[in-house]
Amino acid sequence: MAQHEALRGIFVPLVTPFTATGDVALDALRALAHRVLDDGATGLVALGTTGEPATLDAEEKRTVLDVCAEVCRTRNAPLILGAGDNNTRATVAALDAFAAHPEITAALVPVPYYTRPSEAGVLAHFTQLAASSPVPVIIYHIPYRTARSVSAHTLRELGRLPGIAAVKYATGGIDADTIDLLGDLPADFAVLAGDDEFLFPLLALGATGGILASAQLTTAPFVALMSAWHSGNPTRARELGAALARMSAAAFGEPNPSVIKAVLHAQGRIPTPNVRQPLLAAAPDSIARTLHRLDELTEVRM
Repeated sequence: MAQHEALRGIFVPLVTPFTATGDVALDALRALAHRVLDDGATGLVALGTTGEPATLDAEEKRTVLDVCAEVCRTRNAPLILGAGDNNTRATVAALDAFAAHPEITAALVPVPYYTRPSEAGVLAHFTQLAASSPVPVIIYHIPYRTARSVSAHTLRELGRLPGIAAVKYATGGIDADTIDLLGDLPADFAVLAGDDEFLFPLLALGATGGILASAQLTTAPFVALMSAWHSGNPTRARELGAALARMSAAAFGEPNPSVIKAVLHAQGRIPTPNVRQPLLAAAPDSIARTLHRLDELTEVRM
């Protein structure tokens, strides 16, 4: 199977739930993982931004990975692991360690942040990773976090490298560069929606799926959208896409994953809504707005 063929569908980047005493709530994490797979998700993402990896210590990260790997092994589901920073050498070393975890099928690696390398530097960074990584690399292109935009031309160059499987595309919208990229993709390179609100239009342009945090609030409608689009029912896909976009916009009304964790707690699926500082708990109106949009979505699905 071509490496991009395995990257079709909805991949859910899980939150890291915490207990009232601040520990990782392992049972809740395990239940979340099984639930999204039960509801049709293709696979899981561990230690993505939504999982608050910047606030987890090394042991907590290993624990989260162990739980997600256990679930994916049991369910025969792919596991993508968030990894990498703005240090090429350190990222190479981190990816080398993936060989010890056979459940990991791909690494989600951000464009180097803060140092703001040139596009040539971005190309050199991922060329080095592609040459050494034991698993395919997914470029995480999210300029509003990294302060480094990457052109369609450079993404195409990266997509031609063996070992670069896809890009998680989270540029905050759809513009001429988006259309340029999706209009001329390398043969073995996939685009995954990274901004939840834009899943439907990106599918229409040629994306193969998405890595979508808000899909853990309600996975089945995202899966239904994919199914409707690929089965030739664009009207139904557009209807679901619009409702899901409204829900996702509400879920990202505050820094991720504050609202998502609060809603999961309101749904009774995690023991607390707690996030770790510098993130703060979501405001009540943000929670209420998202729950209202989830109720509206239920009506659309009927």
